[in-house]
Amino acid sequence: MASTPTVIFGAFDRHNFGDLLIAQLAARMLPCRELLFAGLAARDPHGDGGPGTVALARIAAFARDRPVNVIHAGGELLTCNAWEAAVMLAPPQHVPALIATEGDWLRDGRAWAQKQVGVASLAPYVLSKSALPGVRVKHLSFNAVGGVDLDARNAQLGDDVLAALQSADAVSVRDRRTQALLAQRGIEARLIPDPATMTAALFGTAIRRHATNGALRDVRHAFQHGYAAVQFSADFGDDATLDTLATQLELAAKAHGLGIVLFRAGAAPWHDDLAVYERLAARLRATHVRVFASLNIWDICALIAGSRIYCGSSLHGRIVAMAYALPRINISHPDHSFEASKHAAYVRTWEAAGLAGAVNPGNLADAIANALVTDYDSLRETASALARRYRMEFETMFDQMR
Repeated sequence: MASTPTVIFGAFDRHNFGDLLIAQLAARMLPCRELLFAGLAARDPHGDGGPGTVALARIAAFARDRPVNVIHAGGELLTCNAWEAAVMLAPPQHVPALIATEGDWLRDGRAWAQKQVGVASLAPYVLSKSALPGVRVKHLSFNAVGGVDLDARNAQLGDDVLAALQSADAVSVRDRRTQALLAQRGIEARLIPDPATMTAALFGTAIRRHATNGALRDVRHAFQHGYAAVQFSADFGDDATLDTLATQLELAAKAHGLGIVLFRAGAAPWHDDLAVYERLAARLRATHVRVFASLNIWDICALIAGSRIYCGSSLHGRIVAMAYALPRINISHPDHSFEASKHAAYVRTWEAAGLAGAVNPGNLADAIANALVTDYDSLRETASALARRYRMEFETMFDQMR
């Protein structure tokens, strides 16, 4: 019997390393299926290794009156509101006009969301079975989603999230905090690692192939004693924070013979900024630093996999480093609370006790020194255990979809 056509839905409709990666991981875990990648907007992958996506309105044409399965691929979807989604999806030249409609958003957020992103929900990346007019959804699932600050969000957004989850056939979350918040609302969610846990297991061959390309060869040639793969979002770009990062990275480079390779984990608005990296690079000795320009997700995976340590504000950067049993540190912005972050929730749920979670920029050199002496066998066991756990939990969901 033919398998049910399946829609993989998520926030891979703009360039974010983690979201693009988990879309491809979901597809690899669903062999021999008729698949469609969908987001809130259509997207051409532009050679970045992610999938091309269609907007929600195109799902009906894909279904052709057949029932379909819909899988939310994962990520921190539960708390991304329609305003944030619309700004991240807008071309830069359209952002000022979009911001000018803020009054409409505040007056009637659901109507505004319907007009701007095509779904009348304050949480548009959280689809219910009724969100797709003319489409019969056979099985609706949420795969390893997150929402660590759901309790701090607008109550109406929480209502929209709850309604969608109540209509689902399967819900899994990637951290215990989100699991507890949903349990308080009557939603029983399974606990499963993030899909990026499977990066090495499912795409190791492709990543090794990307490691042989020119940009990666240049990095290895420049830093023959190894390098730190370093990333941070644009909000770290004030002069004081960059000065601190430069001082700390210089200390680490000298102490451990490390090169510093700066890479972007996202090119969408509110993500990473090449100009900020160039400003940091100008503060570092030229022999210690390279700015890695590629936005291809497999190049980024290869860069992380070939490093001695990952340091960054991206949670998915950390999770890919976990998959490769590498030392890893998240960098926390001085103005933000790490304790309430998705990074902290994930570390508490899946990392071994005592392993570094996130540090402020001023403590980065010491954190790198400590992380580099982490027991490799422990890191390898964590990587293996999480991959086994994810495969088992995903196959349980897959069996329900047959």
